[in-house]
Amino acid sequence: MSQTRIIIFAKAPLPGQAKTRLIPALGAEGAARLARQMLLSTLARGLTADLGPVELCMSPNPRDPAWADIPLPPGLILSDQGDGDLGERMARAAKRGLAQSPRVLLIGTDCPALIPARLRSTADQLHRKDAVIHPALDGGYVLLGLTRFHPRLFTDIPWSTSQVGSITLARLDELGWSCHRAEPLPDIDEPGDLHHLPEHGINS
Repeated sequence: MSQTRIIIFAKAPLPGQAKTRLIPALGAEGAARLARQMLLSTLARGLTADLGPVELCMSPNPRDPAWADIPLPPGLILSDQGDGDLGERMARAAKRGLAQSPRVLLIGTDCPALIPARLRSTADQLHRKDAVIHPALDGGYVLLGLTRFHPRLFTDIPWSTSQVGSITLARLDELGWSCHRAEPLPDIDEPGDLHHLPEHGINS
């Protein structure tokens, strides 16, 4: 069976450590509660997409007490993000994932708009393209799908800036890879992003 592996990057939703840019609007506890809700919602949507293995790539490592009271659903593959900047951690996960599955989708937990139908649509594009990217409205990206690996996509990127998406697209072009650019989607990083949360909850 030809499968797509969804790799979800997440930090433990601890007060003062999770969604810190939302603390001015929600407080440390409120930001952590939202981070927890978005984590569990993202995991549920990834499993519902039914594309193949769903891996939660965790910081800190899966055995850390920070995860002890998080009701992770059954059926997940748990892995450790490890050391290094975001690019180094993503590169390791992408390389490992592509050694185990023909396609990978790399996502975070900040985009409620990545509903199962969108995940399936992006995975379908990877049957025809080397890569697929869902840009974020703030200039980053909320999803990167790959059928091939190259460290150039993750090296010397100014993470958490508005340049991430455009630089990644330029790198894909430099590599000569075919790429589907999907529609930009909002992510929930700053207080001004909170209006993008679905009115009836983040599990939609």
